[in-house]
Amino acid sequence: MMSIEEIQQEIVEEFSDYDDWMDKYQLLIDLGSEQQPLKEEYKVESNLIEGCQSRVWLHAELTVEGNIVFEAESDALIVKGIVTLLIRVLSGHTPDEILGADLHFIEEIGLKDHLSPTRSNGLLAMLKQMKLYAVAFKAKNAEI
Repeated sequence: MMSIEEIQQEIVEEFSDYDDWMDKYQLLIDLGSEQQPLKEEYKVESNLIEGCQSRVWLHAELTVEGNIVFEAESDALIVKGIVTLLIRVLSGHTPDEILGADLHFIEEIGLKDHLSPTRSNGLLAMLKQMKLYAVAFKAKNAEI
């Protein structure tokens, strides 16, 4: 399995193929539309991310191997693309790997500069929620 660092490099390369931000937005939308829809049972209030302008549901499970698997969905296409990227980078890794990750790809692909302030806040809220899951699962593992 690829490391968080390797996946980030892959994403940076994919986005570097495009100079125009309209093309990069299209890539985000395409990524989001390829994502599997979230099961209805996970589209509950408790899975909604606070601080997002659009509705974003995030579900996380800990595998028997001790990795966290994330699933998400959003009703906004670009946001769905963003959460798809976050899942691609963080899903399938251990709580420690997730908590220790330096997610530089967000800045490197220029996402930070090209999102509206509300979308930027949403991105940070999604990231924060994923890290909170990692903290919770790590604590749960420590108890076992």
